[in-house]
Amino acid sequence: MDVRFTVLGPVEVLHDGRALTGLAPRHRAVLAYLLLHAGTVIGSDRLTSAVWAGSPPGTARSQIHAAVTTIRRVLRVADADSLLETRSAGYVLTPPPGALDLAEFGRMVEESRREGGAAGAAGLREALALWRGEALTGVNAGYVAGARARLEERRLAAFEQLVEWESDLGRHASLVEELSTWVAAHPLRERLTAQLMRVLHLSGRQADALAAGRRYRTSLAEEQGLDPGSHFLAVEREVLRDRSRPAPAAPDPAPRVVDFLPYDVPDFTGRAVELDRLTRAVSDHRVCVVDGMAGVGKTTLAVHAAHRLADRYPDGRLFIDLRAHSSGHSPSSSFDALDALLRQTGVPADHIPLDAHARAALWRERLADRAVLIVLDNVADTGQVRPLLPGASRSTVLMTSRRRLTDLDGVHALSLDVLPAPDAMALFVNVVGDRARHDYAASGEVLRLCGHLPLAVRIAAARLQHRPRWTVGYLADRLRDERRRLTELTTAERDVAAAFHLSYRQLPASQRRMFRLLGVHPGRDVDAHAAAALAGVEVMAAESDLEDLLDAHMLLQHEPGRYTFHDLLREHSRATGASEDDDASRTAALSRLIDHCLRTSVSAADVLHPDSRHRRPDIPPANREFTPEQATAWLDAERANLAAVCEFAAVRDWPAQVADLATLLYRYLYNNGHGTEAQVVFTAALTAARRGDDAAAQSRALSDLGWLWFGRGGYPQALEHFEEAVAKAAAAGDDVAHARAQHGVACVLQRRGEDAEAVRRFTTALELFTGAGDDFGRAVALNSLGALHGEADRFTEALAALRTARDTFRSSGSPDGEADVLDNLGRVHRRRGRLAEAEECHRAALELYRRFGIRRGEARSLNGLGAVASATGARDRAAGHHRAAIEAAGELGDRLEEARGHEGMASLLEPGAPEAREHAARALDLFRRLGQPAPAALLALAAPAPQAAHTVRP
Repeated sequence: MDVRFTVLGPVEVLHDGRALTGLAPRHRAVLAYLLLHAGTVIGSDRLTSAVWAGSPPGTARSQIHAAVTTIRRVLRVADADSLLETRSAGYVLTPPPGALDLAEFGRMVEESRREGGAAGAAGLREALALWRGEALTGVNAGYVAGARARLEERRLAAFEQLVEWESDLGRHASLVEELSTWVAAHPLRERLTAQLMRVLHLSGRQADALAAGRRYRTSLAEEQGLDPGSHFLAVEREVLRDRSRPAPAAPDPAPRVVDFLPYDVPDFTGRAVELDRLTRAVSDHRVCVVDGMAGVGKTTLAVHAAHRLADRYPDGRLFIDLRAHSSGHSPSSSFDALDALLRQTGVPADHIPLDAHARAALWRERLADRAVLIVLDNVADTGQVRPLLPGASRSTVLMTSRRRLTDLDGVHALSLDVLPAPDAMALFVNVVGDRARHDYAASGEVLRLCGHLPLAVRIAAARLQHRPRWTVGYLADRLRDERRRLTELTTAERDVAAAFHLSYRQLPASQRRMFRLLGVHPGRDVDAHAAAALAGVEVMAAESDLEDLLDAHMLLQHEPGRYTFHDLLREHSRATGASEDDDASRTAALSRLIDHCLRTSVSAADVLHPDSRHRRPDIPPANREFTPEQATAWLDAERANLAAVCEFAAVRDWPAQVADLATLLYRYLYNNGHGTEAQVVFTAALTAARRGDDAAAQSRALSDLGWLWFGRGGYPQALEHFEEAVAKAAAAGDDVAHARAQHGVACVLQRRGEDAEAVRRFTTALELFTGAGDDFGRAVALNSLGALHGEADRFTEALAALRTARDTFRSSGSPDGEADVLDNLGRVHRRRGRLAEAEECHRAALELYRRFGIRRGEARSLNGLGAVASATGARDRAAGHHRAAIEAAGELGDRLEEARGHEGMASLLEPGAPEAREHAARALDLFRRLGQPAPAALLALAAPAPQAAHTVRP
């Protein structure tokens, strides 16, 4: 078949040298896109997104189908319709060798680069002759601007290489006119201008060369606010130093190594620290590796660094893409890579050995006496690059890889993270312009939703750049939908999900499964035990997979032993799991995870709170032995995850497990002031209990929420929850739940000053706990009754109740309960005037709170110590205790103790002093918000000091 396709100018199909008719503009748009991705299967959705740039009409799919049908009909004229195939995943157009001008251009440029010199220049002339004007002429579609810019960049790079070679061949004068035309079309292209200056200079036109440089400087400053780069400055200095035409240089006796570095993006942003590290590292290391997740900007950084370092390597700069993660390509072998690199150094094809060892030896020989910078991009693994490393040489290798190359010794490794927020914002604003600059809040939200990943930021910016009617806020709204976020971060040429998928597909099966199952976890991070539960494997096997995923940059690690996702990778994990795993397997993984959370929480609670073991669900503990410190550390690390698991399970099929988990976590969350997670866990437990119509579970959850409100000083809300809990427990016949709820009601009534009713409710709770055989609950009720008797100066009853409660807590191993009793004993002793005993009790309570990490009572004991110190005249010590109490209470949201701390401070300071009035006013405000009457003395302390009468002298 005699058919040719052209995109380097008008988009046409040629048969016997004649353009075939019958293609409308929309058909040409589809044809051109298929040709730009020749040999690659393109799905309908991707075609639709490319042609209509994300805003397709409702008939887009049918229009795509019609376009393909028309293209196939036109090809049939040349008996070439078989070149366009329809496959299950989409469409693929495969021109035969030599039939596509773009492919021919790439082949000819590559061959010319290998040959170099006069032959290379002739080849580039022939390749550039394939262009018949602006690429993709006559096509108007969403993808065209970006594709045209990339094609023009390739054309410019080829022309600049041509100028380099022809200038070296002494053809300076013949290049002047041609270069002037290109510079006029691209006035801000630094390399072109530098080349024009150089050929003008070598042609004896020094003044014209300097004038061209001045025009470039002015344009660059006015349009971009930038100064020229180092290469331009070097050429300018060369022209200034030599005011006459220099003598022609003697030809190099050895083949000259040319510059094969790719284009350095002009809007490179940030990475100052990383660039500085690389710049310094090449002085001490001959091999540097930049690794990081897909889309983090490894190649961009490496190429930018290579351009900055270029002057250090006068013998050449080489570049090769080893295709570890290139769509449609297998990773290059080291054998093939050596062939390409040797050609770049000027070795003719017929001189390159066919034996792998001989080829590697020749490579090392070529570099032995040279200073060459070699960029190995997209490295698959250590084995691929070992033969490419130079021996004893002044050359440097700069590699990029999505994997950590841990088996390479003596290298400098730089793991690239996402962009810091200021750098991400600078990149976004540079591309988008005023819309981003004028709406920083929405821009920041877009960047957050992109996870500051450079690829995602560039795609988001490009979408805005090509959607003039979109606001930044509108794009942010589209990105907030997690189900479509990765779809939004796609353009015709760039695709975050596709980049992730290439990394995913190259993982071993066990790691792919682990990656998918980690996305099922509703929390933010995992340890090896949780991962093992999700996957149903041994802990060591899970840890091995996690570490390998970490090395592949599919996971992150912010602290040892804990693994998490980048936000976009988390979404990719969930989407991949939804498409590759059935519902039953994912449900089973979640069930194993919840069982792991329950059993490990039992192990932690058994160590921390053995006194209330009888109240906990009958669940076997995990096969893990905790010390109290380890149990607390595990709960601290997993707190947010446990809350997320509860919230997730509450609205699905695990209501009983949520109730059990809330019961297990209650003491830890409440004692340590973890109000945010406590709110989530207890609300989830109530939701689950109501879904299951479990009255006893509802009562327990309502009481837990009531205590949460009580600790915050929200007494009306606390009372509402406790009263409903009383009703639910009575209906369920659960005496312990009933007693807890009655005890909560009594505590609120006590704070409201309704002491008689509070005593009655405390007594009811005591009787219910006693009848249920719950010694821990009985001690809790006695402690509260003793405190209430003490406040009413019924010291005999108070001391009897408190001492019984203390002995019970001690025998059952309850340090928090014992600390509460000691603190109440301190208050009773203080009211009795027994200050030494009061201080001893408060100190003992504070020591227990701090030794066992129980934040809840710390502020109360500190205020007690402050009051004792104040009563003994130790004002400085008293102030220190009250300040510490204010700080602790503020962190825990304990308004009552914060108010008491401010009250204590106000009483210590000079009456009427500004600081005293400030503390008193703060205390009054807190008491008012608590709905409690303020002490009369406090009102006086808050009043301003009386002013002296003003007298008039006669």
